[in-house]
Amino acid sequence: MITPDYCRTMARYNQWQNRAVTDCVQAMPPAALEEDRGAFFGSILGTLNHLLWADLMWMARLEGGSAPDVTSADSPEMTPNVREWARQRFVVDGRIREWARKLDAVDLVGELAWQSGSMRVEMRRPIALCVVHMFNHQTHHRGQVHAMLTAAGRDPGVTDLAMMPDAG
Repeated sequence: MITPDYCRTMARYNQWQNRAVTDCVQAMPPAALEEDRGAFFGSILGTLNHLLWADLMWMARLEGGSAPDVTSADSPEMTPNVREWARQRFVVDGRIREWARKLDAVDLVGELAWQSGSMRVEMRRPIALCVVHMFNHQTHHRGQVHAMLTAAGRDPGVTDLAMMPDAG
């Protein structure tokens, strides 16, 4: 289904896009980031926090380590401000890049089992599918953030994977 090279490319893409979003949101007033914009997670910061929460959750499942100490429902408030979000985002993006760098093809084979907090059941899915989901989830929610930023008169820049520096 996927290869370690796919994971490395998507980890680079994730980091590149998050840097652009970080540059954009750090220039915005807190009230604009916290304003309810009708998105599933409310605000720009709430959506960014949920995405950070999900990346931490998936990394805990894929490589071990601790999961976030808040639930999905509480994820929009995971960090209190954009400065703390940006600090944690930087660390998590490095963690994802390092995880992807170390992958071998065999690491993407087999099943992943975890206890779903929101569904309250044990889940089992192919590892490769879970990895694709993690990267797709990032793109999905960054798309929501991009739309909210655009509506707020901001431009986080190009998002096309093919336009990523050193994409080839």
